Amino acid sequence: MTAADRILDAAERLFAERDAASVGMNDIAKAAGCSRATLYRHFDSRDTLHTAYVHREAQRLYRVLAEQVGGMADPTQRLIEGTVTALRSVRENPALSSWFAPTARPIGGEWAARSEVVKAMVETFVRSLGDTDDVDGDDVERRARWLVRVLTSLLLFPGRDDDDERAMLAEFVAPVVLGESAVRPASTPGP
Repeated sequence: MTAADRILDAAERLFAERDAASVGMNDIAKAAGCSRATLYRHFDSRDTLHTAYVHREAQRLYRVLAEQVGGMADPTQRLIEGTVTALRSVRENPALSSWFAPTARPIGGEWAARSEVVKAMVETFVRSLGDTDDVDGDDVERRARWLVRVLTSLLLFPGRDDDDERAMLAEFVAPVVLGESAVRPASTPGP
């Protein structure tokens, strides 16, 4: 394990204890058992450390999603279950859920929106949902940004339960993200 990984692990422990926005570099250096100079050698700012942490956790989450929904053939089901899996993974992880803490300025949405790694992963997920060969790159990128905004919204303002969130995703998100290939829920009349 590298020094940078040990520092990120220490930051993660602190994020699990309190909201991520309130964790400072001094706190992280102390928790990692290193000097501030060592910390700043690996991460020249709190933004750099946050970026590294977000990217590491996004990659972990993407692997979980791939395992959970990779074998699902139906794009609507894959979108809905992938989104619910992502929400559950963040909510069940105290370090990740602290980024969306209602007690302080939630910084998770801000980081999700500006992370190039998150952007690339969500765009890849959107492309995997169906035939995007005829869709230009800007459209895929807009759909991915919309999906990130939906995830952020549901993390900050959850539905009543998983079934409620699934219903909202099927009715309001799948048609936008999947376009014409979206399968309408049985309770929603067709055109």
